[in-house]
Amino acid sequence: MPTLYDVKPAFVKSLSPAIAFCERRGITPNALTAAALVLSAAMGAVLALFPKERVAFAAVAVSLLLRMALNAMDGALARRTGQSTPSGEIFNEAADVLADAVLFLPLLVVSSSAPLAVLLFVLLAGWSELCGVLPKAAGLARRYDGPFGKSDRALAVGLYLVALAAGVPAGGWETAFFVLLDALLLLTCANRLRKGLTR
Repeated sequence: MPTLYDVKPAFVKSLSPAIAFCERRGITPNALTAAALVLSAAMGAVLALFPKERVAFAAVAVSLLLRMALNAMDGALARRTGQSTPSGEIFNEAADVLADAVLFLPLLVVSSSAPLAVLLFVLLAGWSELCGVLPKAAGLARRYDGPFGKSDRALAVGLYLVALAAGVPAGGWETAFFVLLDALLLLTCANRLRKGLTR
């Protein structure tokens, strides 16, 4: 199924100047991974401290674009500079899951009308990444199947925050929205496990 991961090569190409800058400055891939984690923690703190502020919603939505860029740049920089290592890959996978958790958990106080759906979203986000790495742990390829990968989650949450920042009132639509995201995550988990076992 199509996912934003399919357009990642074009996105990485657009970031070539920034990647080249990091290479010249001696910035390591792990530093970019750590920066994405710190940024996610900061965004989560903003949402937790200001769960009803439209300015906070807008700021975090914009920051999600930066996080997506950092997530794309770390791997590209590692390949470009020959710094791809097993330890770096493990750090990247662990940091991505932790970054999702610290960023998405505060949505529980932002969307007080849909706590169970939001909590399930956070849990399934982590599970979907686990389903992606399990095939590799078994000696197969890491799976990035959709329809709801890491970048897709960032886009969906960003759109949700943009809606709140624009003044769309909270309500029942939030429950429906996160239930839809949960369903997409379940499908993603199923696709990654199924294709991981057959390839």
